[in-house]
Amino acid sequence: MNIGKKIAEYARLRRAMRELHAMDDYALSDIGISRSQINTAVRGK
Repeated sequence: MNIGKKIAEYARLRRAMRELHAMDDYALSDIGISRSQINTAVRGK
């Protein structure tokens, strides 16, 4: 993976985490995750 693709992937992950952190706890529970699981849900680890 070249540096451009890595930067784009990092930006995509950060955007997803930012959007999930902006949701309230009720909305997060509707999609099946808690606030403490956001990083794992986004990164898939």
